[in-house]
Amino acid sequence: MSMNQTPMSERVHIGFFGKRNAGKSSVMNAVTGQDIAVVSEVRGTTTDPVYKSMELLPLGPVVMMDTPGIDDEGELGALRVKKSYQVLNKTDTAVLVLDGRIGVSPEDAALLERIRRKNIPYMIVLNKKDLVTEERESRVREELELSEDQIISVSAADGTGIAELKEQIARLAQAEEPERYIVRDLIKPSDLVVLVVPIDKAAPKGRLILPQQQTIRDILEADAAAVVVKENELRGTLERLGEKPRLVITDSQAFRKVSEDTPQDILLTSFSILFARYKGNLEEAVRGVAALDTLQDGDTILISEGCTHHRQCDDIGTVKIPRWIREYTGKEICFETTSGTEFPDELEKYRLVVHCGGCMLNEREMRYRLACARDQGVPMTNYGILIAHTQGILKRSVQVFPDIAKILE
Repeated sequence: MSMNQTPMSERVHIGFFGKRNAGKSSVMNAVTGQDIAVVSEVRGTTTDPVYKSMELLPLGPVVMMDTPGIDDEGELGALRVKKSYQVLNKTDTAVLVLDGRIGVSPEDAALLERIRRKNIPYMIVLNKKDLVTEERESRVREELELSEDQIISVSAADGTGIAELKEQIARLAQAEEPERYIVRDLIKPSDLVVLVVPIDKAAPKGRLILPQQQTIRDILEADAAAVVVKENELRGTLERLGEKPRLVITDSQAFRKVSEDTPQDILLTSFSILFARYKGNLEEAVRGVAALDTLQDGDTILISEGCTHHRQCDDIGTVKIPRWIREYTGKEICFETTSGTEFPDELEKYRLVVHCGGCMLNEREMRYRLACARDQGVPMTNYGILIAHTQGILKRSVQVFPDIAKILE
């Protein structure tokens, strides 16, 4: 990925939902001006969620998501419906498309109830405007208790109402966009920040991984300076700099060595910890790691990653973290792993969930996963916090966040 591309996790996720043949794929294609989703008169043409990163004016970088029909039938159809509901977990703005000739079905009403319960901004679109009477639109508005700006009639076939729909989607998405920083609010212009980036077999050839790219960009946005070194060059670099850096940020896997080589009067944290704060789950992750100290033989831990990648022989999620946990606890612990979009609905069998930094997941999906664990009484932490805890440097690694540091006092 080049430095000027917006990562998928930073794009507004817009989901299109509806029954088979309601026209959701056609409406999405009309909104984007592209044939992103396959359109057919055959019911159930969309069998899996379709994702497309693009620029949508006047909003900017977005991910458009087309979903299977929420009224699909049979055993396979039920799995497709489940996939559609799962897309809600990452949806920033929902567009529920109704067939204007039919109006509201029980499936539409059930999905809208779920959208409202998740506090997702939404629009109701009555497609096939040429067949929609004012009476029908009024009845749908009353039945679903909608305000005037929550429903619109369009024709995906001839483009009627599509421009207005795009403007409303943009307004909803912009209203939800929070101001968040990875590190920019922790530093000042002209500050010096040292980033420790190990280069090993798992590192992508010819480039840095996404959290490192994003952190460098955030430092530059703050008009500060970033110095990037490998872990074995840190001590010498700090001696040669001539000034004390404001902060040292390290890959969590190098935490122990970096902590030893960084003087105590220099703040230290990790990319994973910064991203826990960025995704909104730092406090609960710091509290959750305490579960390590109560584990017993036979307990099961879920290790979850937001992306899929080729596993190396010393992979962090499947090899290193289990090893560090066993060494720290002295217990015979069982481990299960998930990656990518897969995340279990049922978590109660786990004593702890250990999640990656979530750089490939948007904030809404990370909050959903955290809420799943919280609702089922399962503590959740992340890679960087767990590694710092097992190596006795957690308190130091969160000193840059005074409110979080108080939790450990």
